[in-house]
Amino acid sequence: MTYAESVARLVRRLTDAGRAEDDSRRDVAVLARWRTGWTAAQWLVRTADAAPADFESDLAPFVDRRARGEPIAYITGEREFYGRVFLVTQDVLIPRPETELVVEEALARLQDDPGRPRVPGAPPVVIDVGTGSGCLAVTLALERPDARVVATDLSGAALEIARENARRLGAERIEFRQGALLAGAATPVDLIVSNPPYVATADRASLPVDVVGYEPASALFGGPDGLEIIRALVPAAAAALRPNGWLVMEIGLGQRDDVRRLLEAGDRWSSIRFRPDLQQIPRVVVARRRAEPR
Repeated sequence: MTYAESVARLVRRLTDAGRAEDDSRRDVAVLARWRTGWTAAQWLVRTADAAPADFESDLAPFVDRRARGEPIAYITGEREFYGRVFLVTQDVLIPRPETELVVEEALARLQDDPGRPRVPGAPPVVIDVGTGSGCLAVTLALERPDARVVATDLSGAALEIARENARRLGAERIEFRQGALLAGAATPVDLIVSNPPYVATADRASLPVDVVGYEPASALFGGPDGLEIIRALVPAAAAALRPNGWLVMEIGLGQRDDVRRLLEAGDRWSSIRFRPDLQQIPRVVVARRRAEPR
């Protein structure tokens, strides 16, 4: 039996469990490449080859886990983010492509900026609030090796995953701190990034089982309207940032107007801007701390 024939049988296991055929084909192919260690290109040219006798039986338990709704990233224990492979477990949120927009905006804000005072020769200081897997903190530390990066999280288990990702990817200089929001990190800082919990608890029933059944609730839900953590983070960031420092934060569907009001209420922010994702959902807010209140 060829790889293609074995995969077709495994795809039927997923479709029989109620998953769409296109999704099933993609998922089985991802799992097959993971088990064989092949790249996508290698897989494409070798699917007509004869498969080992135990190929299908080896892959079937993982396909069955997917049939029950477990995300691929938790099955394989890894997820690519900004061109790097991060370890993930059910202790951390799975990194998503839209969160790469936070990286892009953060890196743009870290460019030389004469409007932001800094001690000559001192590195820019970045805090990643609610680091989870560490995908933001590690990526920024690697993209800007001159920066001092601090990563915080309430979850000790999440911080262990983030530390391991930093070690594996060569970003050991990151400072990890357990606690809420800034977790007592020294201030002032130049940039604060965050992908906070922003899903409303009222929306729990509408989430797919892949998400609500497996990803940590503490990293998903931000109170009844999804804004509980954001309400606390906005003033905390304003107090921690240098004059003309930046906040770059991911937000959820339908939250743009509420987040804008939160930022405008304190008269501490300027240059408030929202960046949409590929679905044109306002996904990232970028705000600059005023040098002086108006």
